[in-house]
Amino acid sequence: MEDLWATIRNMIWNLTHRLGVIDVIDILIVAVIIYELLLLTRHTRGSALLKGLFLLLVIILISSMMGLKSLNWLLVAILQNGALVLVILFQPELRKALERMGRSRIMTKSNRRSIDEERDTEISEIVQTVIDLSRRRVGALLVFERQTGLEDVIETGTRLNAEVSAPLLENIFEPNTPLHDGAVVIRDDQVIAAACILPLAEASGVSRELGTRHRAALGISENTDAVVVVVSEETGIISMARDGALKRPLSTDELKTFLNDYYSIKNSGLSSFVQKIVKRDAKEEQS
Repeated sequence: MEDLWATIRNMIWNLTHRLGVIDVIDILIVAVIIYELLLLTRHTRGSALLKGLFLLLVIILISSMMGLKSLNWLLVAILQNGALVLVILFQPELRKALERMGRSRIMTKSNRRSIDEERDTEISEIVQTVIDLSRRRVGALLVFERQTGLEDVIETGTRLNAEVSAPLLENIFEPNTPLHDGAVVIRDDQVIAAACILPLAEASGVSRELGTRHRAALGISENTDAVVVVVSEETGIISMARDGALKRPLSTDELKTFLNDYYSIKNSGLSSFVQKIVKRDAKEEQS
């Protein structure tokens, strides 16, 4: 036990007294690699293999610190000889990682153009849906998640995790279909859930002309920073609820402006790039 504590003390001393700039850079690179591996194997069979590998490394470290030479020798031998096996087991994940490195979107102008085209496609799909529903006087509630998470709302509906598209959205709100009654929650470029139940706004501050759909839009916009697009079933008028206030009617140009702002913010920065990788993983797993 004394040897164990001596080893721990030596490790802490080395970290606090011998840590240089190169060491910090080295640690950060390893941390990024581990983080990307975790994202890569998320919700795949590779995640269980990665956990097993991590557990094996921990046991090797503990056996070395406690002086269990036979166990340490056996585990190190398994780890060294099992490197090729691990490559074979992780082959699908490694292949996907190499493919993503080859088609990285953050380096070139053509890739920037690809992101802009994606954004324009998503906007046109939503605008087309809202206009068609308005023309046919089909009621709709589209909730756009921003900084405040909407997991409690999502749990009240049916999870879809599907790519935004006009046919999907119109199908959801089509009368007499299982998911038409309720709200759709949109996060970035995905329809996360449908038939979600929203909190209603206080009756005292809402016009009597507005029905339950508009009260629900105002309610969620009062409690969160979400923005809600509403299509009236009675009149076909398009409205937008934001920060507890209702903009009515909402023109097509105003809807496009909001969607452009929404997707411009969501598609900016490295964090958004990482989110897209995670979402692409989910889409590939579902397919």
